[in-house]
Amino acid sequence: MSGSRGASPVVYHAPMELDGRFERQLEIAREVQVRLFPRVVPQIERLDLAAACIQARAVGGDYYDFLDFGSRQFGFVLADISGKGIHAALRMVGLQAHLRSQVINAPQDPLRVLRMVNQMLCESTDMGQFATLFLGAYAPASRRLTYINCGHNPPLLLRADGSVDRLEATATVIGAFPKWDCALGRTPLGAGDLFVGYSDGLTEASKHEEQFGEERLIATLRELSSLAPDRLVAALLERVQEFCGGAPADDLTLLVARGK
Repeated sequence: MSGSRGASPVVYHAPMELDGRFERQLEIAREVQVRLFPRVVPQIERLDLAAACIQARAVGGDYYDFLDFGSRQFGFVLADISGKGIHAALRMVGLQAHLRSQVINAPQDPLRVLRMVNQMLCESTDMGQFATLFLGAYAPASRRLTYINCGHNPPLLLRADGSVDRLEATATVIGAFPKWDCALGRTPLGAGDLFVGYSDGLTEASKHEEQFGEERLIATLRELSSLAPDRLVAALLERVQEFCGGAPADDLTLLVARGK
């Protein structure tokens, strides 16, 4: 209509003090979540360990932990919660609490542990939410790694002889289905073998629609394989961030163990 002016769009701005309050609450949430990650890497017979997580946002849904399976086994877990931001972070906290409580109840039975964790997650989270998870139990005496892979990226085992094994899924994702079960996988983790567990943020880190990918990951691991695990973790995460041009779009989590 000639001479008429349309209504301007309405934009609501939160008061500055509320913005500041939210930022402070988010920072507190980040501090709490950071404290949930292990502060000390355990000293394990016949195994050197290192792990790190770089969060893409103030809080995230990636998770790793070291678990006490008793005097004969050492446990570790790597998980990726569906979704982003503070909701994923809260579910990560719940997953950690459920997992630690069940390990105390049944330290020698990882199958029972994850069956109970799945039940607890299904009861406490909304439909459609889930986690991918890799749970490993290492026995130093036998140098054997027993594991359950719940739909997680298959960890890589770079063998001392140069071959590469993938620890494929033994169950579907955890926390999505009340009727759910899992199975054990077993593999040796001998002297010189390198275990590399990671979240999908690492291989899916992208530059101009090109992903870092598993093939580039394996090539980089071969290049860095002489480094100690802590230096290898730092160097690999640096390579991934350089590849994607700085801040990653998703959390980057890496757990490395070398048999000795």
